[in-house]
Amino acid sequence: MNRTAFRPTSSVAHRPALSALPSPVQVFSMGLLVTALAALSAWATPAAAQAAKTDVGKAEAGKAACPALLNHTFPRLQDEKNQSLCQYAGKVLLVVNTASFCGYTGQYKSLEALHTTYGPRGVVVLGFPSNDFNQEGGDNKQIAEFCANTFDVKFPMFAKSSVKGAQASPFYRQLADKSGQAPRWNFHKYLIGRDGQVIDQYVSSVGPEDRKLVAAIEKQLAR
Repeated sequence: MNRTAFRPTSSVAHRPALSALPSPVQVFSMGLLVTALAALSAWATPAAAQAAKTDVGKAEAGKAACPALLNHTFPRLQDEKNQSLCQYAGKVLLVVNTASFCGYTGQYKSLEALHTTYGPRGVVVLGFPSNDFNQEGGDNKQIAEFCANTFDVKFPMFAKSSVKGAQASPFYRQLADKSGQAPRWNFHKYLIGRDGQVIDQYVSSVGPEDRKLVAAIEKQLAR
């Protein structure tokens, strides 16, 4: 009986060629790369987290920087898009309730002049049309056109609202509370400092060019 001699199969064919194996230098380099990537990841993660935390902190600080008096939103006169008064934080503000058919309506011109003159230094005039004294019968579009066409008003103005009594907006109720005086007539004025505090209030007959008012504005700008 013929027997085929058993020959063990060589394992050489199953071994990877020595040239295919990474050299000791390559192994060492790969180790350094892995270590470097791990270190970079460990550094980047806290840094990114800190950056995100900083951004959140800045956002919160921005919210906290808005004085309570200015934490109100009104529709803009021209297009009725909501505007936050917080955007005027840090400015010296002259807040005025306006009307188109009043003996003091001509003050629009001097209010615009004041806004233009002192605007670069941080003064903003804010106009709030109101029919509380029965001298502002138009709608927001009509008021906007009147102000622009008659007096070329460019200072910020807001949609018609109430400024006195139980129907007054929360903003005007705060102004009355802080100053001790609600508007007695159209073009009553409130001066607000950079810190959001009411400095003083002025009756309608005190025009924007009045020396006392201008001096008070200058004093606030100097702070």
